[in-house]
Amino acid sequence: MFHVPETYRIRIGPLATDQTAGQNGAFLVPPSGRNRPLSIIASDGLGWEHVSVKASQGKHTRIPTWLEMCVVKALFWDPEDCVMQLHPPQSQWVNNHESVLHLWRPADRDIPQPPAFLVGIKAVGPLNAPSTPSSRSKSHE
Repeated sequence: MFHVPETYRIRIGPLATDQTAGQNGAFLVPPSGRNRPLSIIASDGLGWEHVSVKASQGKHTRIPTWLEMCVVKALFWDPEDCVMQLHPPQSQWVNNHESVLHLWRPADRDIPQPPAFLVGIKAVGPLNAPSTPSSRSKSHE
């Protein structure tokens, strides 16, 4: 289910909204760890749930990382919801803002997914899992 993190809703300035805007509005997720703040626009109109995301700090922006997009997915959707990034035909490309990625979910149907075994063998687990700060500190004890 699509839901916005009210804690991070922008409430002052030109992008300000309040809860009466429902699932629509601008959100600023503060940095965590080495990540930059995430600027997010959310909407749920015309049959689509959508967020656009950029990592920004002052005038500097960059494309969000996979882990940052996972944070956004977890903030705006439930754990078992499937959302997608689209790579449309080149003739339909639109790029109004460099360094912005989008997550989409149709509101009226499930997204088709390939069988998990086509992606990998779940029982094997991650082969090149990045270490987390907590796992690094434990390995030095």
